[in-house]
Amino acid sequence: MNEPSHSSTLAGWREWVQLPEIGVPWIKAKLDTGAQTSSIHAHDTEVFERDGVDWVRFRVRPWQLSTDDEVTVECPLHDRRRVRSSSGHVEERFVVRMRVVLVHREVEVEVTLSNRDQMGFRMLIGREALQNGFDVTSSRSFLGGRAPRSMRRRNKGEV
Repeated sequence: MNEPSHSSTLAGWREWVQLPEIGVPWIKAKLDTGAQTSSIHAHDTEVFERDGVDWVRFRVRPWQLSTDDEVTVECPLHDRRRVRSSSGHVEERFVVRMRVVLVHREVEVEVTLSNRDQMGFRMLIGREALQNGFDVTSSRSFLGGRAPRSMRRRNKGEV
């Protein structure tokens, strides 16, 4: 699943991605080769223990300015990492692994949980994920296609 392909998949600087494992059919993501790690907007984050292993519970709101289609996620805690935000602020974040469908290809990536309320995208795909055989072109968008119109309207808060 994480093996780089011999030929690269071309992706735009922003893409609609799917997170099938956690029940998020569509979320708009910014592909950022300047960011090392991928990140998703998560809130009400809490760590708990299950069978002697640390897990994390969090909620994902895939749409900007809306609580529609909110999903509660529980998954094993993969790591805790100090991450420097684009503003230079360093914070410790929880890291989980999840499958992401990007431009019709499914890859497993590490994703940090963060508050992206002030960001234009609920998800950021960083270069660790993009090293799975993706080439990003900064002059194009949505090379993997667009989410259905009804989903795109939800993202704009136009339900």
